[in-house]
Amino acid sequence: MSASEQSETIRFVESVMATGGEPVETIVTHISRVFLAGPRALKLKRAVALPYLDLSTPERRLALARREFELNRRTAPDLYRGVHRITREADGTLALDGAGPLVDAVLAMRRFDQSLILDDQARQGRLTPADMAALAASVAALHGSAEPAAEAEGTARMERVLALNERAFAETSVLPREDCARLTGTLRAALARLAPLIEKREREGRVRRCHGDLHLRNIYLAEGKPVLFDCLEFDEDLATTDVLYDLAFVLMDLWHRGLAGLANALFNRYLDITGDEADLALLPFFMAVRASVRAHVSATSAARADEKAEALTAEARAYLDLGLRLLDAKPAILVAVGGFSGSGKSTVAAALAPHIGLAPGARIASSDRLRKRLFGVAPETRLPPEAYRAEASARTYDAIGQTARAILPQGWAVVADAVFDRQEDRDRMAWIAREAGLRFQGVWLDAPEEVLIRRVAARRGDPSDATPDVVLAQIARRGAAPDWPHLAADRDAAAVAEKALALIGA
Repeated sequence: MSASEQSETIRFVESVMATGGEPVETIVTHISRVFLAGPRALKLKRAVALPYLDLSTPERRLALARREFELNRRTAPDLYRGVHRITREADGTLALDGAGPLVDAVLAMRRFDQSLILDDQARQGRLTPADMAALAASVAALHGSAEPAAEAEGTARMERVLALNERAFAETSVLPREDCARLTGTLRAALARLAPLIEKREREGRVRRCHGDLHLRNIYLAEGKPVLFDCLEFDEDLATTDVLYDLAFVLMDLWHRGLAGLANALFNRYLDITGDEADLALLPFFMAVRASVRAHVSATSAARADEKAEALTAEARAYLDLGLRLLDAKPAILVAVGGFSGSGKSTVAAALAPHIGLAPGARIASSDRLRKRLFGVAPETRLPPEAYRAEASARTYDAIGQTARAILPQGWAVVADAVFDRQEDRDRMAWIAREAGLRFQGVWLDAPEEVLIRRVAARRGDPSDATPDVVLAQIARRGAAPDWPHLAADRDAAAVAEKALALIGA
């Protein structure tokens, strides 16, 4: 069936959607046509034959509709309702799931508010660190349940991606050839350098059947919870990949939009859940590969477009530039942010981290979150008083040190976030940095007692369990880090972070 011959199917699906009396809207993509009416949606795959996808026969379209349903039910069971066969009946008319021969197929879905897609939420400035924490949980759940790859391929999967990119860059006249060559050459060199890590992770089962197309346009909010949908169903090879490469797409998407803070929050919350922090050197490479793919896709679209050609060309160029920047070397550093409870340590640490080291920024070792992990509870769960006795606090600071020792040798920056009112804990941070041959910078945040107490009393759903009484006890110990530079923290957190960045030299 050619695209023009699919017009009968289109009219039939429109008539099916119109039976409820609601107006029928249509969204057309390069491979699908989605019909919307009231709370219902039907998705029809277009009869196209592309270099990477053959949808030219009804059988192939039905098979891929079923595969799309099966795969997306992993993460969005309430969105994906079923697959219907479109058949030719004895009287010549079309029917849904009739007895006649197959003509086409549609995927039934529940309609949702398009403004809840994270792409739109990002444009409106509505995404929050809490959204990133919830998104990290959704992505980690998918990765944790996904089947590991059955066959070992080493770096061959990534080699195929780079080869596809190179062919696409060679065919485009939209992007400067010298910049394309520089990016592909740098990616090739990075792949050769990182090959042992990629192969190790495959042996560990980190290569899995992932989402495959995990960017902000394929995530929406359902009752405030991020839901992953529209995964890559038509290419098992591209969708079977390292879980960090899957994560890297949405990290790159956020970074590209200038939302580095949210990208860093997603990165840190994902690592909190999965503990997958032994191979962080792969992330800038994976993000750069994702940017290069988007560059050639946008360039190809620009070459075919009329009205949007200029915007698509600019977008392609921006992705190309981003790919190059992501591979720039940046020094690692250990930064420790100390201060009494309520001084804004965690807020300042989160503001610093995206600007320190390689993308998507520094790993944050937070005493509040590590303490909760040691006790096996969620970050927002309040712990009993015994969890804050001297021995429990010693274990928490040990965990901060262990995190720094594991991550700094990877060439990755760390921001340690804790009170640090004891000299031995501050000295340990400096020693760990020296041990790794890296620079250390401690920062102490000062705020008046009344500010500290007001902030602590106002907290809700926070990883910190500190109370006004805890603040008073901390102040009474007089441990305000005389050996670290002090910054006034009774002001806007962004201004404090800016001063801290100047101090660090980032």
